[in-house]
Amino acid sequence: MDAPDVTTVQTRRNTLAQAALRFSVVYCSLYCLLVTTIMFTFLGVVERWIRRRGGPWNLVLTDPVTSWVGKTVFGVDAVLHQDSGVGDQTAIWVLVFCNLVVAVLATAVWTALDRRAAHPRLLAWFTLFLRACLGGQMLSFGFAKLFPTQMPGPSLAQLLQPYGDFSPASVLWLQVGSSPPYEMALGAVEVAAGLLLFVPRTAVLGAALSAASTAQILLLNMAFDIPEKLLAGHLLLFSLVLLAPYLRRLADLFVRQRACAPLTQPALFADDRKNRAARWIQVALGLWIAFGCGYDRWVVWQQQYGPDRPKSELYGIWDVREFAVGGQPLPPLTTDENRWQRIVFDAPKVATYQRMNGELVPVRAEFRPGGQLDLTVPDSTHANPPFARLSAEKPTPDRLILRGELRDSPVTITLERRDLSTFTLRSRGFHWIQDYPYFR
Repeated sequence: MDAPDVTTVQTRRNTLAQAALRFSVVYCSLYCLLVTTIMFTFLGVVERWIRRRGGPWNLVLTDPVTSWVGKTVFGVDAVLHQDSGVGDQTAIWVLVFCNLVVAVLATAVWTALDRRAAHPRLLAWFTLFLRACLGGQMLSFGFAKLFPTQMPGPSLAQLLQPYGDFSPASVLWLQVGSSPPYEMALGAVEVAAGLLLFVPRTAVLGAALSAASTAQILLLNMAFDIPEKLLAGHLLLFSLVLLAPYLRRLADLFVRQRACAPLTQPALFADDRKNRAARWIQVALGLWIAFGCGYDRWVVWQQQYGPDRPKSELYGIWDVREFAVGGQPLPPLTTDENRWQRIVFDAPKVATYQRMNGELVPVRAEFRPGGQLDLTVPDSTHANPPFARLSAEKPTPDRLILRGELRDSPVTITLERRDLSTFTLRSRGFHWIQDYPYFR
């Protein structure tokens, strides 16, 4: 049997390459436009206003489709949970499946109707679109870490929670958040990758750096059960799609040690003047997105960690020294369901008390005029009556006395503020010289 000639093999390769391009254009565009909030990063500082108004709304538009497909094809309830905000919901998985089906069908029809061997302008504009979408997400996630707000350090109540009670996701979040310099370093890499993607001359380097960063993000999301595996996987896919045309040249440079052809981006226009203008527009777009993401995260950082951030009036961890009910002190027995070990005040209108068995109970704390404090079990309607009505007195900055009624019984609780530096996680710090490892 005769071997196929070179022309036939090349034709088949071109056909497969064009089919891959068409599929990528349809699938990636649908994902960016419908599945995520990727497009909203292009709004820059305006995005904050959109979020305050309840947007974005693109996923809501596809909810009827995903609901029908989920029930008909998979037999599942695929209604979008708008109060969730996570990217691995059933509805989003179903929507990705719908995008995949549409992309396959569109590619088949497109290939049947269009016999052109190449789409140089389509490739150029699609590459630009994908670079902008990926770059915007890298900037968004990067600034959320560069201003360390994405993964905050442990709250006061979390300092008291046993390690074994944390979910894997919380372990990852608190591990990164406990070291702001480390979180900022991760963010700096992602910001650098995002900025490089908006400069045509450095776009391949930006794609390579994005591939490394998103591969790590996907691995962490998989290993620690973070509900953003779909988004991380697609960002890695976008990075690899952008790198695909340059893989042979990169292999020549890094593996074969051969001369490497220039890693240039495909031209958007036939006119050089238009291409120069387009390059400056791309840079300007990257700076606009970077400014929007940076400003948004700076505002959030000021709200969470700035000197004027809101705190509870009784901020701190307060250890119970005496707990009296009806004038009778209760001994600190671990079997006592009414006595407290301590109470924590951190954010405004929030408190957490710890029972004698170690259980942490979050409650709503309402401070009223005259030093009155109402504690309420939180619910969605805010209709629960307070289970404790107490008056707060502070004879000294580190001493607190709560008097009033707790579940219809008169109580007097004497507490002492804990020095937060007694927690090793907060006080250990950094050491250049260590003769022995310090594990506690």
